Amino acid sequence: MEGMQYLRVFLTFARNSLIRDMTFRANFILESIASLCWMLGNLGFYALIFTHTPYIGRDSGWGQYEFFVFLSTTMFVNSLVQTFFMANVDEFSELIRTGGLDFALLKPIDTQFVISLRKIDWSSLVNFFAGAGLLVISLHKLSVRPDNPLHVSPTMVALYFIYMLCGVAILYSLMIGLSATSIWLGRNQTLYDFWFYITNFSRYPMEIYSGTWGRPLRWVFTFAVPVLVVVNVPARILAQPLRPNSSLSFSLAAFAIVATVASLLGSRWIFNRALLSYRSASS
Repeated sequence: MEGMQYLRVFLTFARNSLIRDMTFRANFILESIASLCWMLGNLGFYALIFTHTPYIGRDSGWGQYEFFVFLSTTMFVNSLVQTFFMANVDEFSELIRTGGLDFALLKPIDTQFVISLRKIDWSSLVNFFAGAGLLVISLHKLSVRPDNPLHVSPTMVALYFIYMLCGVAILYSLMIGLSATSIWLGRNQTLYDFWFYITNFSRYPMEIYSGTWGRPLRWVFTFAVPVLVVVNVPARILAQPLRPNSSLSFSLAAFAIVATVASLLGSRWIFNRALLSYRSASS
């Protein structure tokens, strides 16, 4: 029952993190408010854009509420990554510098599991619940529109959550892979910041990447560094349901599964190879 042991360890991490957050309630509340304000600022910005244009991207089908489904999916994915992984991965280079990684290696549990999940940032979940509210409102608006109302089936909802978790796995894999290079480089803050730069591309529908400069970017960030599938695939399943005659959409959905598996395996290989080069802080 190794899986149950890992679950108990994770629940212990989550409980300890919640106790720590509740010890400093004012800080927890301020962080939650800051996250919520950032989300409302983004929502207001895009609402302002739709006062000037009915669609984002020519012939893309991303109207206001379709895009708000996309935006809520972005909030889901980013919130989960920030809650469970970001604070831990961000501290990885500090563990190497101070010798904290030595203690993680001595624990009778997978080192990557400990490094990735030892702290839970509960305040980041506020955007998850805000995204849920935005998603419900957007789907309701799409379902009652007079022309071509949207009908959401249980299958669509199930696929949506599956592909949303795939997006979380891809971003996590990219993050932990870049962070593991700290073992070789000593300090790689610039390389780790690269994660934030390239994930910005995942925040927009891929249709906007067109033309002379856009198409190469779309190819690179779909197939080489698959950040464009992180939000685009699950958002399309709800806002623009995959249709039998839409081979591109089904191909993209199939590729998202392949990209998820490849990303997890690739990041795991990089992490283990980096650990082989680790000589502890005292050596």
